[in-house]
Amino acid sequence: MDDAAGEEEASMFETSHVLGALLASSPLLARAWDRCAAANAAASGFVHGEDGGTVYVGFSGAPAALSAAGAAVAGGGGLFVPVGLGGDATRRIFAPLVAAEPDAAAVGEQVAVQALALQCFLKLCGSPDFQILLDQIRGKAAVFTGHSLGGAIAALATLHYLCISSSSSTFGPAPPVLCVTFGSPLLGNEALSKAILRERWGSNFCHVVSQHDVVPRLLFCPLDTVPAHIIVGMQLQQWPARTHHAGAVTAVTARVADTDRHALRQLIQTHVGAVAMEQKLADPAALSGGPYRPFGTYVMCSPDGAVCVDNPTAAVQMLYATFASRCSPGLESPEVAHSCYGDLVLKMPQHLLVKRRLRAADAPATSNYDAGVSLALEASGIHAMVRALATEASTARHWLKTSKRAGRRPSLNCAQLATKLGRITPCRAQIEWYKALFDGELGYYDAFKQRRSPKKFNKANMYRIKLGQFWDGVLAMLDAGQLPHDFHRRAKWVNAARFYQLLVEPLDIADYHRHNLHRTRGRYLTHGRERRYELFDRWWQEKGCAGVRRGDVASSMSSSAASASRRRRSKYAGLTQDPCFWARVEDAREQTESARSERDAAELAMKLEELQEFEHYSGELVASREVSVDVLAPQSSYTLWVEEWNQLKHRDEVRTILL
Repeated sequence: MDDAAGEEEASMFETSHVLGALLASSPLLARAWDRCAAANAAASGFVHGEDGGTVYVGFSGAPAALSAAGAAVAGGGGLFVPVGLGGDATRRIFAPLVAAEPDAAAVGEQVAVQALALQCFLKLCGSPDFQILLDQIRGKAAVFTGHSLGGAIAALATLHYLCISSSSSTFGPAPPVLCVTFGSPLLGNEALSKAILRERWGSNFCHVVSQHDVVPRLLFCPLDTVPAHIIVGMQLQQWPARTHHAGAVTAVTARVADTDRHALRQLIQTHVGAVAMEQKLADPAALSGGPYRPFGTYVMCSPDGAVCVDNPTAAVQMLYATFASRCSPGLESPEVAHSCYGDLVLKMPQHLLVKRRLRAADAPATSNYDAGVSLALEASGIHAMVRALATEASTARHWLKTSKRAGRRPSLNCAQLATKLGRITPCRAQIEWYKALFDGELGYYDAFKQRRSPKKFNKANMYRIKLGQFWDGVLAMLDAGQLPHDFHRRAKWVNAARFYQLLVEPLDIADYHRHNLHRTRGRYLTHGRERRYELFDRWWQEKGCAGVRRGDVASSMSSSAASASRRRRSKYAGLTQDPCFWARVEDAREQTESARSERDAAELAMKLEELQEFEHYSGELVASREVSVDVLAPQSSYTLWVEEWNQLKHRDEVRTILL
């Protein structure tokens, strides 16, 4: 099936307005908003209560806004800068999110969130009351909610709860927690969005955004152009206790009132439009606007209904298209648009009772799907018949129709990749056959290193290269976002990558040493290992099949040995379970040779200690049969090292140190 045919394989019905209607008909939004109002009225940073068997926790952004009021009046420098979560305090709180790709830091893709929300959450997280709350709701259905800055804090609380709930089981189901935000500013960067998708937590977030609310769209702008007093001031305007802090509140709210509304609207429309165009062109190198990007499901609300969009790219397009539409007279004020959520959640169920009649200009009437798209546009507040909005309506229609296809494309790529994996399997079988030829003599590692049987070597080398190219292509697709974000957690691919690694990496090690690259570049473990093997190690470790810290050889050896001692096989493994075993053997042989000529007693003692560690490690693997029979072949490098090591131990000076 080609790509075009795959794209046509769409649902008969457009579902975004159906999901919006379903959400509007439930009491979820009304109950969540009630908890937001209660949180804003409370003195503490959060309130909670149970309703219908679900615990609702409302977070207030007023304390954060109050602490930032002075800085906002002065220009707001630093309030909304992105802060990485890789620090000591935040790494512990958000561990699964910051366990990013090994080279993430090098390319500047560290997971980061806005400074103001993070600062307020960390203070809240350190309070005993909040920790008691987390213990009380563990295992229960919970909804974390907040309005404006309170929504950003609620999202961080949800991420923390998901992190601590998933830490005990990598593949366990996500806890029954939902985050519902109202008019919340953007929280994190693109890396955060990808990390949430990778953890399969996107469905745990629901962001309700009114048609003309500036706060959820403002952080699309470059940070040096963001009027921070708008976000802070609008939050304080919703705070009933603001009269008790008249000095700080009055100054920032006065700046909000003096803001040029037309210029503010033009600023947001320009930069959100630029980000939308960037994503439309699918050019990640041309990063437009600010560093923040959406994640989760967005519920676009208007007086005409609601639309649910769960694709981040489509969410940006809809945030732009709905904001670009003409303001109704009652929503001219940004303050009104930001505080209208209470009225919207009460009125949305009433719109479900109104019979919709599509205008001829709104629906081409070519299919049920097109009619559904037109209903969705109407519910979001976009009307195609308004001439001034023809471009925005067309863009919104396009993205509503393609968002589902865009979401399906990675799955289609994954299905096609499975077919390619089947086609490349004979290459793997040929290397297995090559291995079996030399198991009884010197092992396939040494046979490949010494180029025994040149014709067989050439074929094995060709298949080794083909398999490497296939897996490099898989990782390139994963890096480009062309595969599902949880691809590296799917058992089929984790197991296939692991089998490939155990079979082929020994040949890569042999090739590295055959060309003496260990002398010109350095040890294979630190200077010669391909990135794909490091990633496959991490996939396997995340699956829970190993407890090894990447890059720590001593820890790797001790952990593997301990793991081997716990599970004893009845016969030798088909493949040696440490993919770097032969690299460690080569290091041990060089260390043994160096120890023979070492005259310094201290240096000799250090080398002997390292050799003893490897002796213990390899002995455990052999005793537990975690190695393949080729390791014990009469002429294998490991067998030769054992002989060399035993000879060295019989020397007087060595025996003295070892005793």
